[in-house]
Amino acid sequence: MTVSAGSAAWYLRRLSRMGPREVGGRVGDAVRRRRWRSARPDCPRATGARFTAVLPAGTITAVPPDAAKRLIAEADRLMAGHAEYFGVDRDDLADPDWWYDPKTGRRAPWGYAFDVPYRSEDAVGDIKQIWELSRHQYLTQLAAAYAITGDERYAERVAEHLRSWWAGNAPLRGVHWTSGIELGIRLLSWVWIRRLLDGWPGVAALFEGNPVALHQIWHHQRWLAAFPSRGSSANNHVIAEAAGQFAAACAFGWFPSSARWRDDALRSLERHLRGNTFGSGLNRELATEYHGLVLELGLAAVAEADAAGVPVPASIRLVLLRMTDALAAVVDGRLRPPRQGDADDGHGLVVDGAGTDRWGSLLATGDAVFGRLAWWPAVTGTDVRTSLLAALVRPYPESGDAPAVSRPAGRPAHFADAGMTILRGPAEIWCRCDGGPHGFLSIAAHAHADALSVEVRHDGVDVLADPGTFCYHGQPEWRQYFRSTLGHNTLRLDDGDQSVSGGPFLWTRHARSRVLVADTSGTLDGVTARWCAEHDGYPRSVHRRRVELTAASRELTVVDEVRGPRRAVQLAFHLGPAIAADLVGNRAQLTWTRDGEDRSAELDLPGQLSWRAHRGESDPPLGWYSAGFGRKEPATTLVGTGFTDGPSPLGEFTTVLRFHG
Repeated sequence: MTVSAGSAAWYLRRLSRMGPREVGGRVGDAVRRRRWRSARPDCPRATGARFTAVLPAGTITAVPPDAAKRLIAEADRLMAGHAEYFGVDRDDLADPDWWYDPKTGRRAPWGYAFDVPYRSEDAVGDIKQIWELSRHQYLTQLAAAYAITGDERYAERVAEHLRSWWAGNAPLRGVHWTSGIELGIRLLSWVWIRRLLDGWPGVAALFEGNPVALHQIWHHQRWLAAFPSRGSSANNHVIAEAAGQFAAACAFGWFPSSARWRDDALRSLERHLRGNTFGSGLNRELATEYHGLVLELGLAAVAEADAAGVPVPASIRLVLLRMTDALAAVVDGRLRPPRQGDADDGHGLVVDGAGTDRWGSLLATGDAVFGRLAWWPAVTGTDVRTSLLAALVRPYPESGDAPAVSRPAGRPAHFADAGMTILRGPAEIWCRCDGGPHGFLSIAAHAHADALSVEVRHDGVDVLADPGTFCYHGQPEWRQYFRSTLGHNTLRLDDGDQSVSGGPFLWTRHARSRVLVADTSGTLDGVTARWCAEHDGYPRSVHRRRVELTAASRELTVVDEVRGPRRAVQLAFHLGPAIAADLVGNRAQLTWTRDGEDRSAELDLPGQLSWRAHRGESDPPLGWYSAGFGRKEPATTLVGTGFTDGPSPLGEFTTVLRFHG
């Protein structure tokens, strides 16, 4: 059953996932919000404010020319008023309406921030469309273009838009004051805008000499100090809040509360970076794009600390190091990480143009800050951000507060705490097997019902694909589909999901998985690699899956077992959008093109099931692939239907994928 966020049933279910301490904290938040409705203090006077956290000399000249060229092309597009967010083209960025959603044509209502029903698309529009522009990351791109070219047109446009935003979004008024992650990322953008515009004659009058800017910066930090994400919501949001608060308190440390805000934010950042990250280095939300977001935010926070000479706990650098090594371990040969869990295209710091590889950029920064290991994949692309961050962050472990640690001598393939296993074969066969927890914390907000799913690529092309995310709010049937069990390469029983959803960011019952076998030792040497796991998401039944990858025959075998009473079965395999499929009976011939070469494979499907191909169906949704948030395209999904064999002993469903050539 789909439950809309904000309904009475949703509130009851959400409350059931909270502990007493979190409930108490949220009651305090409610009281504070009521009090703030009528008590909005003025920003205390900031005397002698100066910005000193500038880039070291020579930083900009170290930016690779091709990365600079991409950035300038993007900046010129922005200057012409053009951008694309979540699949919607905009041509109004020369003079944007900060409250307008171009997707629905709606404009968010004015009023006290905490009264705005931002989850309601009918009342507000698509909140992601409205919020994204006000993260001001397009302004960091324009500011970076100024730093590289010295062209004052970019700086003047940034100043014009900041003044417009500050004038139109008074503290605690409207939709841009409702979510802490937005305030945190916006503060981080402002810090970098000030830094990148440092050579522009008007920058001091825009920031430290501008009472309106000081008022906004102070109120943003006051808000974040008062309303941190709590308890079951302390996921990537709290990292963004702490990182933005910390960055602003370091770079804009001009207020009586700045030292306290800085220290409190640093403690929160240290605690939650550890809490959000497995010991293996993978993010506990098991949503890969949030791994990237948290890593970007953490690196940006350390950059501010080092620029300001603020010591940071050794554990912060250690977590970021482990996250970077884990990222290097899980990407495929084209530097694409798994497509696991939710993904909303969120970034921590944006200073690059279109076409820059996010994951290559993070690995390049990791190389500059931590040093690459011998088994890391090569990064051939370039970016702007690495040069900027590396100029501020002291290399590890030279920072003095980072002890030497043991790093993996070889490329890890099994992450026991996260339940992720990567099987690799010749010709860049890459297979992710999922036997991990159902998301993070009691609500598992960004999890999908994807226990025991597999994701298979050949030379970076999605063959058996994770379909992605597509949307969060406003389209409940699509939100449900993309996070459902049927929406993943796994097995479904009795038309139900393995885990039970209580709303678009809430799961009320979590399937528990455990990995039984993870033998990845000899795949590339021609030996068969094996993985086996099971989960208990269906009452009275256990789904167990075995996966074997044999390098010599370039063959992947998937065996599904269901232990329990006779039940209806659906087994789904989602093909990537580049894959053409010809299904005859229980065999599908797969073809695609990579770099001008024709490729092929065959998929032998379990004969006990009746197979049908689905593509681009909408009622109900089936056969779709989302390459990014707000974007979807038809793709072929093969679904087999039938029944288990009744009580033990059970039947087995065997699938074999063979790659040719």
